Amino acid sequence: MLAALAGGALYAIVVTSPPSTQDKHITVLAAASMQNALDDINTAFTKNTDVKVIAGYAASSALIKQIAQGAAADVFASANLEWMDFGSKRKLIKDDTRVNLLGNQLVLIAPKDSKLDSVAIGPNLDLAKLAGDGSIAVGDVREVPVGKYAKAALEKLGAWQAAAPKLAMAINTRVALTMVARGEAPLGIVYTTDANGARYCGDRRPRCVENLDVLRPGQSAAAEVTPSVKIIGTFPADSHPAI
Repeated sequence: MLAALAGGALYAIVVTSPPSTQDKHITVLAAASMQNALDDINTAFTKNTDVKVIAGYAASSALIKQIAQGAAADVFASANLEWMDFGSKRKLIKDDTRVNLLGNQLVLIAPKDSKLDSVAIGPNLDLAKLAGDGSIAVGDVREVPVGKYAKAALEKLGAWQAAAPKLAMAINTRVALTMVARGEAPLGIVYTTDANGARYCGDRRPRCVENLDVLRPGQSAAAEVTPSVKIIGTFPADSHPAI
């Protein structure tokens, strides 16, 4: 059974047990939106401890379901409390290890060369009109955390009914980011940390793993993208549950 660190924020970690001296590695399964931060942390951790971190990134929902099916992990980092609670109720994690770690913001993005530069996000936002004939890339609103936050925000702002038919729902926030960076969608809703760290690996180098439902340990998430994207608006913090 996994041990867990969590509380009442959006990001939480679950730990099974410390690595043994014979097996000097730990396996981390983490929300795709945490990749930029965790890659740096993992590198520093290995340098300081000589313990290798094998990381796999995907949607929180997909990862906890893999754990439920027997996937081995030492640490689980979720992008929201719902999927951490899912693991807790099924005795997949150690509740006394749950800790809230980080926060984030929900932002509206466009391709870097888009004519849209600044959008005032507030009540009666007409996101469907802004998207024109294109789609709005976002995580699956039924189970991917960023998608759930996006739906909550659009409902609060009175934009959900018009925007819903235009949503292009992705398996995680990084895939949604990639769609916008490539120009496949004129707009997207992601976390600010994803947008700020975006660059496009057009040559498909090994670190650019695309369209995987769940990334295997050691693989990187899909969307380090260039020609990048730009943030054109930030959703009010009170338009969705705390991130």
